[in-house]
Amino acid sequence: MTNALRTHVLHITTGSSETVADITQDCESFLGDVAEGRDGLLNIFVPHATAGIAVLETGAGSDDDLLAALKDLLPADDRWRHRHGSPGHGRDHVLPALVPPHATLPVIGGRLELGTWQSVCLVDTNRDNPHRGVRLSFLG
Repeated sequence: MTNALRTHVLHITTGSSETVADITQDCESFLGDVAEGRDGLLNIFVPHATAGIAVLETGAGSDDDLLAALKDLLPADDRWRHRHGSPGHGRDHVLPALVPPHATLPVIGGRLELGTWQSVCLVDTNRDNPHRGVRLSFLG
């Protein structure tokens, strides 16, 4: 198979506040271009030390609940040894230990095999870097 691996980088602006950005449609669009109805795997990877990828429900408050939980677990205060940028920025460097920078999801018939309420999301708590790249790689 000469086209077994296809890859693309999404460029996402997250802004200056903590965010959960739903990228499900971007993933589906990419698969529509490259999967050609095949089964396989979609790997989503964010090559940043302060962001992660989550699969969760959005739009019903779960995205805000995730950000609230992260604020409770990782407060933006002066406890962090990693100090540069905004106050409490060290917490952003701990985020990928809780929200990993990657996810690998099944693709069936060229479409993401997600549950009814599941979405693929970029989680970004770093207010100092509003520009993110997210690499999508389809293997099928």
